Amino acid sequence: MTMAARFRAPLVLTSALCATLVGGCAHTPSQEAPPVATSCPEGVPAETRCLRGRDSAGAHYLIAVPKDWNRMLVVHAHGGPTLGEPQARRADEDLTRWAITLRAGYAWAGSVFRQGGVAVRSAAEDTERVRRIFVEHVAQPTLTLLHGQSWGASVAAKAAEMYAAPGQRSPYAGVLLTSGVLAGGTRSYDFRLDLRVVYQSLCHNHPRPDEPQYPLWMGLPPDSTLTRSELAARVDECLGVRKPAAQRTPEQARKLKTLVDVIRIPESSVIAHLNWATWHFQDIVQHRTGGLNPFDNAEVRYSGSQDDAALNAGVLRYRADPRAVARFGADADLTGRIGIPVLTVHGIGDPTAFVELETAFARTMERAGTASHLVQVFSDHHDHSYLSDPIYATLFDALVRWARQGDKPTAAGLAQQCQAYEARFGPGCRLRPDYQPAPLEARVPPRR
Repeated sequence: MTMAARFRAPLVLTSALCATLVGGCAHTPSQEAPPVATSCPEGVPAETRCLRGRDSAGAHYLIAVPKDWNRMLVVHAHGGPTLGEPQARRADEDLTRWAITLRAGYAWAGSVFRQGGVAVRSAAEDTERVRRIFVEHVAQPTLTLLHGQSWGASVAAKAAEMYAAPGQRSPYAGVLLTSGVLAGGTRSYDFRLDLRVVYQSLCHNHPRPDEPQYPLWMGLPPDSTLTRSELAARVDECLGVRKPAAQRTPEQARKLKTLVDVIRIPESSVIAHLNWATWHFQDIVQHRTGGLNPFDNAEVRYSGSQDDAALNAGVLRYRADPRAVARFGADADLTGRIGIPVLTVHGIGDPTAFVELETAFARTMERAGTASHLVQVFSDHHDHSYLSDPIYATLFDALVRWARQGDKPTAAGLAQQCQAYEARFGPGCRLRPDYQPAPLEARVPPRR
């Protein structure tokens, strides 16, 4: 079987084929109420048709169809994850950010997900559900792509494993994963435990000595009232991170340099990563692992300080509970068993999701025997949330050609195509076809 035949998206769906597809075809009965027409958020192309609703699991969603629709659909999995009760406006923010999808001619559908927090599998189910709603109540696309951004890339990859495994008849033709957190939950967050223990060894204020003590893998105790502004004030107190460098005390400057050199993050991202290592860890432990510890640094050797021996002797050590690792991994880890084309793009200087996570994902697909389905490209950006319009338009179109014609892209070819797309979509093509990221272990000390 040729590559084109393996990946070609079906354009005509018979009743028999509809019965085999996940979610069925447009006429298949479901429990989903139709969406209702709504005004589109600002920033989308004129005359776009927008629809919104809430699915049978309680997830808000938004659908948009551009005036000159190319009959193809992009199903979007948003980043985060957002904590607390999901809000419908999150989909409006996502559509505004990814308006390039509409400008490039694709329809767009995005779920807000039924629950906040670090829950990957349920978010993947919600992502598939909004696709079904589109098919039943809007139109049958000729081809459907999955797109996941940041943490949502792990959601989209999980959805591809669930609904597009090798040998499985899939409703999706390809997957685009952008700036992805793709090493799985049990590996992607290790450095944030490292951040907590190194920060605490330097600053001793999260928690303070006169506050109730707790294991740092917990994030925060369930009854904590600490706010993000209060934590930022503590970080400033110790590190002066929000002050100009000239206004920091020598002690603040020394501690800040130690922290960023050991954890290998930029100064600008220290507070954000501490937030994730606080409230997202709290969500993981309270709601995903039954109160057990999924994080381990018992044998980690930290380096990069002026006195590594003293640093390693002073940091708190924790050993993960295997039950917690298994529970968290069952939801948040990836298998790589994806039977459709996968394109990834990542900014080399991404301060939030390290580019080295891409190496871990490539290894995951290699172990699954699906490495031939993966193409990875990298851009000379130091951004996480958004790279550039022509990059995304290039990758969507390349993914369509790969799925339909078997035209597997190369990094060099994508860079060349992107340059040509600048005339239509504006500047921003900074793809680096020669770049290959280091292993994740070069950035984050390995665990057992």
